[in-house]
Amino acid sequence: MSSRVPSVGLRLPPVGGPAASTVVAPEAVPAPAVRRLAAGLLATTLRGMAALAGLAGLAGLAGLAGLAGLAGLAGLAGLAGPAGAAPAPYKQPSVAIRELLDAPSLPRLIPSPDRQALALVEQRRYTPLEELARPGLRLAGARFDARNASQQNLLAVQRVRLRSLLEPEAAEREVELPAGGTWHNFLWAPDGQRFLLSRRTDTADELWAGATSNGQLWRLYNVRLNNAVDADDIAWLNAREAVVLTVPDDRGAAPSRAQTGPAIQETHGKASPERTYPDLLRNPRDEDLFEHYARSQLTLIDVASGQSRDIGAPGLFTSVSSVGTGQALLTERLVRPFSYNLTFDDFPTVVEVRQRDGKVIRELVKMPLKQGVAIDGALPGPRVFYPSPTKDAAIYWVEALDGGNPATRAAFRDRVMRLDPPYTGDPFEVQRMPYRFTRLRFLDDGIHGLLTEEDRSRGWSRTYLLPLNGKQSRPLFEHSVRERYRHPGYPFMRTLGNGHQVAQTLNGDLLLSGQGSGPKGDRPFLDKLSLKDLSVQRLFQSAEGVYEQPVALFEDRRLLTQRETEHEPPNLVLRENGKVTPLTRLKDPTPQLKGVRRELVSFKRNDGVELSFWMYLPPDLREGEKRPALVWAYPLEFNDAAIAGQLSGSPGRYMSFSGISPLNLLMDGYVVLMDATMPVVGDSRNMNDSFIEQITANARAIVDKAEDLGVVDPRRIAIGGHSYGAFMAVNLMAHTKLFRCGIARSGAYNRTLTPFGFQSERRSLWDAKDVYLKLSPFLFANQIKDPLLLIHGEADNNSGTFPMQSERLYQAMAGLGGTARYVLLPFEAHGYTARESAGQVQWEMSQWLKGCVGDPRAEARPRPAAGSSASQ
Repeated sequence: MSSRVPSVGLRLPPVGGPAASTVVAPEAVPAPAVRRLAAGLLATTLRGMAALAGLAGLAGLAGLAGLAGLAGLAGLAGLAGPAGAAPAPYKQPSVAIRELLDAPSLPRLIPSPDRQALALVEQRRYTPLEELARPGLRLAGARFDARNASQQNLLAVQRVRLRSLLEPEAAEREVELPAGGTWHNFLWAPDGQRFLLSRRTDTADELWAGATSNGQLWRLYNVRLNNAVDADDIAWLNAREAVVLTVPDDRGAAPSRAQTGPAIQETHGKASPERTYPDLLRNPRDEDLFEHYARSQLTLIDVASGQSRDIGAPGLFTSVSSVGTGQALLTERLVRPFSYNLTFDDFPTVVEVRQRDGKVIRELVKMPLKQGVAIDGALPGPRVFYPSPTKDAAIYWVEALDGGNPATRAAFRDRVMRLDPPYTGDPFEVQRMPYRFTRLRFLDDGIHGLLTEEDRSRGWSRTYLLPLNGKQSRPLFEHSVRERYRHPGYPFMRTLGNGHQVAQTLNGDLLLSGQGSGPKGDRPFLDKLSLKDLSVQRLFQSAEGVYEQPVALFEDRRLLTQRETEHEPPNLVLRENGKVTPLTRLKDPTPQLKGVRRELVSFKRNDGVELSFWMYLPPDLREGEKRPALVWAYPLEFNDAAIAGQLSGSPGRYMSFSGISPLNLLMDGYVVLMDATMPVVGDSRNMNDSFIEQITANARAIVDKAEDLGVVDPRRIAIGGHSYGAFMAVNLMAHTKLFRCGIARSGAYNRTLTPFGFQSERRSLWDAKDVYLKLSPFLFANQIKDPLLLIHGEADNNSGTFPMQSERLYQAMAGLGGTARYVLLPFEAHGYTARESAGQVQWEMSQWLKGCVGDPRAEARPRPAAGSSASQ
């Protein structure tokens, strides 16, 4: 295998146990559960690559001797162990970063729908690795635990406290959660008098109810929720009754059809461009298993009494909604034939309106398998169903008028239809739209809706005020889908007594809430839009230097907001006639971040497009000192250069870092240029033709500006990103010499493996072959001359970013003599949720940066005396 010495000395630390080198790695925390697992982080990867070397045609990988040679060149000899080497223990970052990772998370503040009570819900910050490793099924795009019909990765609830919302000194009522299982999904009943919680055990996903007045819990017996396919779906009929999906009593044992022959697929001349999806069905046995576990029973529950009863026959239900004030039910259920190329969302679906007892009143449509649909197209015929939230109990849906094909010339793309009770007559047309339907929201006046359409060819959105009786609609506002500065805001939503969400009005005017973005950052607002003359009155806007967003508007005009500052966590505030009353006083769990300085920096690239980044400075940065830096970015597409330059974020946002955020590296002394804008501007039909040129111009401007600021050493800058940001980072590594090294997490690097579009690209590989090849850094691996760290979740569930993307790029770089490291995180999906994984990711990024851009604090450390130990 050929060797190459980087232009700057590559000082990479040992990766094996501390005995692998005289330089001792930061504390390694063995995970007992991990030792029981079959795969390690990189040892398994190396073994797999050795086995795949012949297939990949990479002669340099044909033997472990070659791997040892590469490891030695990179200073990673500790990795080149025998094929049977034990999995490496998880690594832990510096003490300062560990303190951030282990800081408690803030509770969620959830006001009740009646705005009288407040729930303080403390959720688990990380998912235990043992939980991620639980056996589960991956079928038709769904991932679930077959034993209890629940989603595999739950956002667990650890503690719930209740108190009066408007009395800051009111006593809190602790909800005593019985021991055992995993509690999750806190949900208020529509009147706020009760609440729901789910508990996953080894055998069931149970449903519990509680009283707001005293916090007492009771279980709804004989209710085993089926969240295998459609998680946590609940249809409130009123404040105490709801319909949920449960496991049928007669489900029995799972089918055990043996695979006795080949799995066969056919196509017969009809184009069907599909994205690349994970977890698809593969054979008849998978079909049987999916049908078995997706089969649900409609169950009517009474949360007050704890009673329940089954209604109607079981089916493969994916959705259940109440219609009106509980007069009827709207259900969607899957039917065969299934597909091996699509997820369950696109399987044939029967939409039915039912009585409250589950009896079918009318089949509204049987939507076919979504096969043969053009990119950016839609199914012909009825699709996207909405039940009315008010007493008229109408049902609305959308129908394509262009056959669902965006390439077809048509004066109108879609129309909205309405069917009234008793649902036996003919539906009537409510509105036609020149562009593709995107959303329907209902106003709380019961007579209007907000209808939104989008012209996807130019990224343009338009919203109408829609009379639900079919009279002529009125345009309210239109804007670019990327618009920030002049965005009118979104409907301010509230919950009705039947559980439906509706857009709130005030004396006949529509309330709109938005980010209030501008050149100085975001300042959230609440506006009142007159539906008579479209005049706008601003009711509230956050002050500069803080971030305060509207939460609820009372009938007497009191306003509930959530307020935060850079070092004060989000707390609820009541505003009344100029008086401001704090309602909660949550404390900052990470006061050490007060030493971090943050600044929004704006500048231009060479063609005048406005760019920006948030510059984060480490607490120990001295005046006049220049530090190595990490640029973290994610590219976005724009039709308009002016909109591309609009800023986002606020200096008033509370400073808090997720477990895998690169901002944690501040605690190791690095400057981080976060959310560096990477606009790609042009016609949406072909803007990717200049993707490489534009991200290069962006990156050059970012590096130049970082040097001008005087706190970054321009010779020691790294580039990084996650998902599409990783794709961007590797392309910059392949096509520029601006960065000393790169970090790419969970990305896609070979666009021929996503042949029917990616991100906003709507052309296929065969329509734009040169573009797909040019944008595939895998094909330019020979040009990646600086070190590249690749991290990927072993169970990535994102379309197009299969772990193979990182694996193949690593193999290419290894075979070509490049310098790379590939870390495969067991059981992790597209985002990483285990504490062990967060620690490993932070350790990997920090050690990688120390190796390629240097340790920011090395010069400040006293050198050890001659003959002393070099361990640290």
